[in-house]
Amino acid sequence: MTRLRQNTAFLLLILLLVALPFLVGLLDGQSPAGLIAGEAGQSKFIQGLMIEIFILAMYAISYDLILGIAGILSFGHAMFFAVGAYATGILLKSMAWSLGPTLIAVVGLGVAQALLFGVVLVRVSGITFALVTLGLAYVFDILIKTRELGKYTGGDVGLQGIPRPEYLSPSDERLRFYYVVLAFAVLVYLVYRRFIDSPTGRVCIAARENENRARMLGFNTIVFKFVALTIASITAALAGMIYTLFQPIVSPEVAGLGFTVEGLLMVLMGGIGTLSGPMLGAALFKFMEFYFNKWFGESASFLVGAIYVLIVVFVPYGLVGTWRMQRWRMRAGWESWRERWRRARS
Repeated sequence: MTRLRQNTAFLLLILLLVALPFLVGLLDGQSPAGLIAGEAGQSKFIQGLMIEIFILAMYAISYDLILGIAGILSFGHAMFFAVGAYATGILLKSMAWSLGPTLIAVVGLGVAQALLFGVVLVRVSGITFALVTLGLAYVFDILIKTRELGKYTGGDVGLQGIPRPEYLSPSDERLRFYYVVLAFAVLVYLVYRRFIDSPTGRVCIAARENENRARMLGFNTIVFKFVALTIASITAALAGMIYTLFQPIVSPEVAGLGFTVEGLLMVLMGGIGTLSGPMLGAALFKFMEFYFNKWFGESASFLVGAIYVLIVVFVPYGLVGTWRMQRWRMRAGWESWRERWRRARS
């Protein structure tokens, strides 16, 4: 019962997201049968927007795992996402693979990327590691744009014409796609929470706070960091896979430094090291990006940047991080007020 009470807000949020397509359809005057059949309407649009948020949320939480939990600064995180996205497109289109083998291959590539970054992690750390990862991601960005690989990657234009399974068609079966991605995002969050509460996660946090002390206690911090790096790499690659299944084109922008910076912004806006914060930051970032572009056009980027600066200045620990700090202070203040009131009455 205590665990249920502690997770009430989380369960209510899941129920709200499950019911969201039908609630929007009801407000739009759309019948449940038409919604299930995939008829166009406001509900179908909201489903598409939320799918993009779920994808970004998984990308952001994977970044938070290595940065906020394990304390690994990486400027090449977009490469994890982009490898999953491009591998999915190439295997489905050029190699004519089915979705099952493609999923296994993407997971394998996620492990391979973690091994590549892990080799670097053994030798360097801190800002040096960040710069090396930036170099690796930049090399990948160049490769997918070369003429030699353009037949497979689409070059500067991007990868188009990717065949998708009919049962996961983002246009005809969007409601099903929505629930599949929602379920996967919830599963990722629960796995990450379990990881943080595990002994491995605790060692990662200890290494983030004071790596030398953790080593003095007998922990090989590189091994624990590599575990976190592997989980984050697989998660980001799978998010890239879902991105390819949903979007009509795989843009080379997802392999650039800008996409890594966007992930960092999501983490910082939501609260570094909070897990739920980056997912909230992803939603906030996507909503601002979409609606600001719709309402303000070319001024949207300036407004997003201005809001980010305001959040950093006035909410330095992110939305969730600051709320957690203030919540304990408010609770302590409330208990203090109750105690003074009790004494005054007695």
